Amino acid sequence: MQDLLTIGELSVRSGVAPSALRYYERLGLIRADRTGGNQRRYARAELRRVAFIRISQQVGVSLEEIREALDSLPEARTPSPQDWARLSASWRSRLDEKIRLLGKLRDDLDSCIGCGCLSLQRCTLNNPGDALAGEGPGARLMLPRPEAASPVGE
Repeated sequence: MQDLLTIGELSVRSGVAPSALRYYERLGLIRADRTGGNQRRYARAELRRVAFIRISQQVGVSLEEIREALDSLPEARTPSPQDWARLSASWRSRLDEKIRLLGKLRDDLDSCIGCGCLSLQRCTLNNPGDALAGEGPGARLMLPRPEAASPVGE
């Protein structure tokens, strides 16, 4: 099995467009060596990094946060299972919170009928008169709230 992959081979194996791979490289998310003709060659271990980047993006982690996480992995060798476990442990609480929010969204949307709710007083997406604007952007009744604040109508 070949140890180094061209950008085309990495693209086919990872399912990520070459333009995205070049962008990831510019951001420092992945690394490539260069041939005498200045062509990129990627270590096979970069496949794991690309897979990590893609799945992290799909669950809403920013590229900056992904870069910070990948920077915690060793540069001089392929990361070990222990290296990945350390990274995973550092993300566990944040991923648990994302899972909780996704479950809440799923469950709350299940209670809606069509494009309206049975009760706008209990709807976690309803914000009459933008009353929650002072708390910040987004669906304030769905997102974690400051301890002192309570939902409208309680």
